[in-house]
Amino acid sequence: MRFGELQHTARHYINGRWETGTTTGISSNPSDTREVVSEYARADRNQTEVAIRAASEALPHWSHSTPQRRADVLDQIGSEILARKDELGMLLAREEGKTLPEGVGEAARAGQIFKFFAGEALRVQGETLASVRPGIQVDVTREPVGVVGIIAPWNFPLAIPAWKIAPALAYGNTVVFKPAELVATCAWALAEIISRCGLPAGVFNLVMGSGREVGQALVDHPLVNALSFTGSVATGERILQSAAARRAKVQLEMGGKNPLVVLADADLDQAVECAVQGSYFSTGQRCTASSRLIVEAPVHDAFVARLRHRIAALKVGHALEQGMEIGPVVDQGQLDNNRSYLEIGRNEGAEHVWGGELLERATPGHYMSPALFLARPEHRIAREEIFGPVACVLQADDFDHALALANDTPFGLCAGICTTSLKQAMHFKRNAEVGMTMVNLPTAGVDFHVPFGGRKGSSYGPREQGRYAAEFYTTVKTGYVLA
Repeated sequence: MRFGELQHTARHYINGRWETGTTTGISSNPSDTREVVSEYARADRNQTEVAIRAASEALPHWSHSTPQRRADVLDQIGSEILARKDELGMLLAREEGKTLPEGVGEAARAGQIFKFFAGEALRVQGETLASVRPGIQVDVTREPVGVVGIIAPWNFPLAIPAWKIAPALAYGNTVVFKPAELVATCAWALAEIISRCGLPAGVFNLVMGSGREVGQALVDHPLVNALSFTGSVATGERILQSAAARRAKVQLEMGGKNPLVVLADADLDQAVECAVQGSYFSTGQRCTASSRLIVEAPVHDAFVARLRHRIAALKVGHALEQGMEIGPVVDQGQLDNNRSYLEIGRNEGAEHVWGGELLERATPGHYMSPALFLARPEHRIAREEIFGPVACVLQADDFDHALALANDTPFGLCAGICTTSLKQAMHFKRNAEVGMTMVNLPTAGVDFHVPFGGRKGSSYGPREQGRYAAEFYTTVKTGYVLA
């Protein structure tokens, strides 16, 4: 089946079977709100529990499967995703609102992630150590953590589920996957591919529905051994409190208010492009977006003038229309949130430089022009994550002041710097209080084979992606043998 030709309600995948839900929801196209992308099944707590029990019952067999079998399954999934990346990218663009090139790129990344973890399934490492006692051998091995509940967001509906599901399966865990309802069709499309890769029934399960019902059931259930969540800070904190009470393993990726520092010696054209790509592409709906642009005083005015000119020329429109650089905001609620922050910024005295207007296009959609403010560090638009095409510029006296401003945030996901000074770049990399740094690059845009995650309020638990994913999806066992 082609994903653009779904003729029935997108269903749950539970214990190897496609299941209807207790109710149905509707997914619509943010580029054309008249278009229904699909209807999808919605589960309640009881149906979620069926999926959890199926995953638990499948665990003993899958956890003892051979690395080669797991590698073959993941490689097959990755190959089909890559072969169908254009089709998947179009579905993603229709449902989430990314431009078509961004959607196709994300689909390709999802396929690459599955193929990477196919290799990792064959590279699970252990250790053999000499004991401090004579005649005893010690070995350290990694084992699956168990049933993994995955709660994924709407902004990367293929890539983020991929970088959670792939390592979970690679290391022998079973999965119950709850996507964001805004992108239920993308989740179904991914599950449809996974369903045909030879997994035993119950190893992978898709359950769609609300966080209140499906998400909370995953968080509370004693058979769910680990929870991987990407989303808001408030929801992540609630998950941590609930899961910690029953001692489940938790991995959280939450918000970001990421700085891009522009020093006086920077190539300003390059710095402007880093700011535009990091702040506004994907409609600013990325936790890695550089929504705080910290600019040294000698180049502040010139940078702002060039940035204003550049964002005024950005093409905003239907995600499938050729040449568009920015698609619509994902839904009306997010659009209203973005607009409320424009008012907050103006009321607090930030200077509104450009944008933020609602835009009319040939189709009714959630269109908004990219917005830019000049702000002070205490302004809410400079401190709170907006998750839209809104950025603010903060003026710094010198490098030390810029670094202090960069670290003056409760978040710590990523930080970038534009400079031609190797000394300043290296100092910034060492002293930025974040999990990822970028030099002369946009803050948004990371590789699939290296660790992803932050510090402070942005992340909790082991890193995602790359070989470091083993820290979350496995548990360590130490064995002693009398030789």
